[in-house]
Amino acid sequence: MSELERYYRALELEPGATLEEVNQAYKDLVFVWHPDRIPQDNLRLQQKAQDKIKAINEARDKLRSLKVKHQPEVKHQPATYSPRYSQPYSPPDSPPPPPQPKKPPQTNHQPTQKNSDLSGQDFSRANLSNKDLSGRNLSFANLSGANLSDTFMHKVNLRGANLSEANLFRANLLLADLREANLRSANLIGADLSGADLRGADLTGARIRSGERLLVKLIGANLSGAIMPDGAVHT
Repeated sequence: MSELERYYRALELEPGATLEEVNQAYKDLVFVWHPDRIPQDNLRLQQKAQDKIKAINEARDKLRSLKVKHQPEVKHQPATYSPRYSQPYSPPDSPPPPPQPKKPPQTNHQPTQKNSDLSGQDFSRANLSNKDLSGRNLSFANLSGANLSDTFMHKVNLRGANLSEANLFRANLLLADLREANLRSANLIGADLSGADLRGADLTGARIRSGERLLVKLIGANLSGAIMPDGAVHT
């Protein structure tokens, strides 16, 4: 394998991908593998994440340099990873500051910081993008069609919640309780479900792939009895 092919493979791209595709693949992979998203006490995964970040950083820099050199009319675009990471990842000897959760605005249809028990409430079609819902009790809540893209939901309780057709693009659901949750036709592209409890959840028709690429992080997730996107029951 040539060095150039190795760079494309590191970004999970086919040789000849455009600069825009390189940048997008880089942002997607940084979001998935950023060490801040992995438990600090899991040294094996932390090391794996750091190795992945190093490889995709090198691949993007080399491919961008090559493509800009041959396409001088293309203006350099500053790196924008995910809304939660505004600066490029630095090695462990100079770690980035931890991401600061944004305070959700006080509106009639959005959860407030003071109310952690939101069980059974109706947030259907609500715009909760980029909100910090970590640790909240949203069991049996109605979140159908809600926009939860880039939302931080570490250890959230969504047991029995209705998330049908919800947009969970790049949402952080690390260690979330999603037992018996309705995730039918939900968009889970880029979501982190590592360690989540999905026993008995219904994922029929949920978006988890782009072509043949699985774009959902399910490391350590419990899928026992879950209905998978193709309708098969996970055993």
